[in-house]
Amino acid sequence: MSSPVRPILPLLEATESPRQPAALPDDLLAEILVRVASPAVLARVSTACVSFHRLITDPIFLRRYRSLHPPLVLGLVNEDDCSFEPAEAPHPGAPAGRAITRAADFSFDYVPRGRWDGWYPCEIYDGRVLLECLCPDSDLEVVLPDLAVCDPLSRRYLLLPPIPDGQAYEQNLKHYDVRFAPSVDEDDETSFRVIMLMHCYQELVVTVFSSGSGSGSWSVSASTSWDSLRLSRPTKFSQELCYPSYAYNCLYWKVRLESKLVKLNMNTKKFSTVDLLPEQEERIILIVEEGNGMLGMFSHHIYAKWSPARYYTSVQKEGKIANEWQLKNIIPMPVADCCLYFVCQPQTVHFPGRLHIRMFHT
Repeated sequence: MSSPVRPILPLLEATESPRQPAALPDDLLAEILVRVASPAVLARVSTACVSFHRLITDPIFLRRYRSLHPPLVLGLVNEDDCSFEPAEAPHPGAPAGRAITRAADFSFDYVPRGRWDGWYPCEIYDGRVLLECLCPDSDLEVVLPDLAVCDPLSRRYLLLPPIPDGQAYEQNLKHYDVRFAPSVDEDDETSFRVIMLMHCYQELVVTVFSSGSGSGSWSVSASTSWDSLRLSRPTKFSQELCYPSYAYNCLYWKVRLESKLVKLNMNTKKFSTVDLLPEQEERIILIVEEGNGMLGMFSHHIYAKWSPARYYTSVQKEGKIANEWQLKNIIPMPVADCCLYFVCQPQTVHFPGRLHIRMFHT
């Protein structure tokens, strides 16, 4: 018996391969990537393809990312020997802190010798350390130091050139203060600025070093007379302005033994004074950004270190600070002679291989 004839199925027409989804436009992709909470994950994403790397390393994207995701505190730096004390578990910054302990070099032996012996850290900002080499005879006269900037992770450094003779004002110099100038939106990620405030007998002079132009150069940014600020002229070695802080592209210094601030607007390059609440003469003052155009002010007694710190807020109107400082919080302090903290700078993003620490005095 013959087997039944099986029907032959008709050949199916060749089907088209499924279409690949359209590539996301850069603006939409940026909206997705900027929501990645972990900087380490974002760093790994940037290695996935060329387009991801190009987008993630764009300065505009990085500025937006760091404004949404403040980096973790990684640890503390001891001012005396500049040793690094990493954050301890269960703090989320502990693993990265331990990695920095193994990778970074805070000895600064790799920085060439200056005119005198030894390099001493005076500021840490955005992963870089500002070093000064001090004249041993500075007890007799004020001499500007040699300066260098280095990266403890990469061991790279830059020796800053001396301030030109026409800008040094050393013949009338009574005191100086040098530190990093906060970066601005236009700054390249690899560039930095150093600001030096020189207390001369008749005037106050600010000169700024910018690394963006080749090997870098100094330029006078602003100057004013003590008389125009209605402040006393400095005597030898006296520090009339102290405790610098930064907010909304303005630098602030507390006037020694007065309830006043000196303000330097980095946009207009103009100095002015700001009146504080009464009885702030013997208090450390730090100005911060409260948000929405408001200023915050930490106030802590110089001598009573164990006393609570006070936090005030004030409104800026047309670039001017209202005199109505409102007490917002009282912060208990530990019983100790003094405290010096290095913490993560809140407006920089941490990727593996970069160190972001900021110094605050309390």
